[in-house]
Amino acid sequence: MSDFLSAFVDGLPQLRSGLWVTVQATVLGALLALLLSFVLGLMSVSRLLVARGVSRVVVEFFRGTSLYIQLFWLYYAMPPLTGYELTPLLCGVVAFGLNYGAYGSEVVRGAISSVPRAQYEAAVALNMTPLYRMRKVIIPQAWVQMIPSFTNLLIQLLKCTPLLWLISAADLMTVIQQLRDRTGETLSAYMTLLAAYFVLAYALTLLMNLLERSAKRRLGLATGAGSLLRSRSATEAVASATGGAR
Repeated sequence: MSDFLSAFVDGLPQLRSGLWVTVQATVLGALLALLLSFVLGLMSVSRLLVARGVSRVVVEFFRGTSLYIQLFWLYYAMPPLTGYELTPLLCGVVAFGLNYGAYGSEVVRGAISSVPRAQYEAAVALNMTPLYRMRKVIIPQAWVQMIPSFTNLLIQLLKCTPLLWLISAADLMTVIQQLRDRTGETLSAYMTLLAAYFVLAYALTLLMNLLERSAKRRLGLATGAGSLLRSRSATEAVASATGGAR
């Protein structure tokens, strides 16, 4: 244990660098996933058959294939085929974004579909254009319902970042593994890694709870002071994403 603590203190610069890589992969991957979620989700509710078909093919492909294989394909198979080689971090961001964007698109589709039909009819009666009513009426109501499921996907994305170790990215997992190899302290190394990911996951949960609270306030919905620290069961998350029993 003392050997690990000594190596841990000596390796703090590397640990900070590895933590930063993990945070970058999580945040950038989540942003790409969010963008793709809305693009594919809106395409899936489009009146155009081609748009719905393209969305369904893309979503089912990335949901139906392993993230592990997608990561390896982008890093090892794509360069010989295309002549372009992605850095390990960029490869991870693209793989996470595509995979979780496919899952997120179903959240967007379900939340938009759960907005009461009366809201659409009222927007049409006010002579709003399709783009304007989607931006001002539908999306704000659907967004509140999306956040709990997006929170779950964000935490899952964070927990997948150790896969970057497999493509030689210098993330937190890589640095801790190097400390373990150097000291032979398996228990101490993985307990440290466990604690680090728990802290990161809980911090992200608090941020998403704050985002949800802010979104509810914009709609005039009541939010309690304890909502920031509130955890959700799986049932509550699914109910929130689908709009409950409307």
